[in-house]
Amino acid sequence: MALQLAQLNLAHATVRAPVAGYVTHLRLRPGDYATAGVTKVAIVDASSFWVVGYFEETKLRHIRIGNRARIALMGFEPVITGHVESIGHGIGDDNDETGGLGLPDVNPTFSWVRLAQRVPVRIHIDKLPEGVELVAGLSASVSVVP
Repeated sequence: MALQLAQLNLAHATVRAPVAGYVTHLRLRPGDYATAGVTKVAIVDASSFWVVGYFEETKLRHIRIGNRARIALMGFEPVITGHVESIGHGIGDDNDETGGLGLPDVNPTFSWVRLAQRVPVRIHIDKLPEGVELVAGLSASVSVVP
């Protein structure tokens, strides 16, 4: 009976990742208990990296799915090559939030200089140069070649 309970406890204490990747932000100490819904570890899927460039709406007419892209990470010299995988088809509008009465909550102040909206363009990484270590959240400059 004790052996079966020990085997059950061991099975409950074993953690298996659903993907090959990197364990990051591990927040466990010996003796800690895992609780449902409380994050104690993050796993970044090694094959899930992509880049998002935020392009002004005035530039979108030149961007097409499949266009070549060049990505320059701030911390690395080699340029990463990729291609446009998708273009965002919606962005948030702060002036369209629903107020307490169910009506749009329109901001009463407005800057008279209107900046072009930024639209997310997702870039698939085609080739990662040797020595470049990807980390989710890095800053990059993205250019698209029509």
